[in-house]
Amino acid sequence: MLSSDRNSLAEKYLVDDLPGARQMGSRLYGILAKFDAGAPVSEASRAYLLANKLHCLHALLEGRTGFDAFSREAAIERAHRMKMAEIAASEAADEEARRKAERVAASAEIFADPQYKRRQEVKQLKRRFNLGYIEPERYPRTIRLLQSLANDERLQPKDVTWLQVGDEDCWTNEVATAWHLVEAKVLTAVWRETKDPWDAINASSHWRKAGNPEVAISLTEEALAATEKSAPKVRSALATTRGAAFRAVDRLAEAKALGEEAHALAPNDYRPCTLLGAVHMELNEIIAGHEWFMKAEERGAAEAAVDHDIKALLARMPEAERDRIRAFLLDQDPERFAWLRSKRGPSHKIAQVR
Repeated sequence: MLSSDRNSLAEKYLVDDLPGARQMGSRLYGILAKFDAGAPVSEASRAYLLANKLHCLHALLEGRTGFDAFSREAAIERAHRMKMAEIAASEAADEEARRKAERVAASAEIFADPQYKRRQEVKQLKRRFNLGYIEPERYPRTIRLLQSLANDERLQPKDVTWLQVGDEDCWTNEVATAWHLVEAKVLTAVWRETKDPWDAINASSHWRKAGNPEVAISLTEEALAATEKSAPKVRSALATTRGAAFRAVDRLAEAKALGEEAHALAPNDYRPCTLLGAVHMELNEIIAGHEWFMKAEERGAAEAAVDHDIKALLARMPEAERDRIRAFLLDQDPERFAWLRSKRGPSHKIAQVR
């Protein structure tokens, strides 16, 4: 049967306000269709009509009323039914509004709860700094220090050490970057006030490690201009940190020139040597880079620090260049650079270098 026919049937028997009267497969529609076709309607179906307060339709099926009288009485019954449905819908809407208001009030109470606010702040801190599980005995102090970093507050050296060495999971890249950024801001402000070049030197290093080498380049330019008559050691340190910033933005020629200038000013300082070692390696001048790293160790650079620099620069390189440097260093000193062995093992063919 078409939907228009189903609608007509529901309208004919004045139950078009009831969705089931127009829905094929529903109990009510089946009763209407049978009765309209002249088929007998079961006692169970008649009981269904009474249970749903369709008294006029029940009387019609029972033969206790004619169709004209049914139509008049059923119209009144439908109007009453529709009015009651409207009242029920309004009451349901009021009840839902009341419950919603209660939920909003309960939520507001929860959100206003200091403990809830505290938990949410901690969750945000942990997400921001990429922290997972924190040992219970370290939890209060760790959260307090993270809040300080989030507020751009400087940490005490003992607190930094505590974060770094107490639990490696607490010193994430995000925490380290935030710490470097706070230090960079503080030291830059101190330098602008005191003009102590060492504050600018340290600030430059922190700006670079915080992912802002361009700021370090600008800062060291100012500092160099203000320290033309400073001791060679100071100018060497400025040139070295400036060169590291240029290296961070892949301006290797300038980084190399600054490293050479820094070495000429302080030939016994290992720091310009490590810079030149890394720059030469990145310029694919592997032999020269290795020689500069060895000079750095001869001048006091810790072996572990040199290894860290090599690991860092290898991480920045394409795989082919990384394998070439690894092979060269293993050939130079298999024991010293044993940590560089690849999965292919020590028998891997040594690449040619210039």
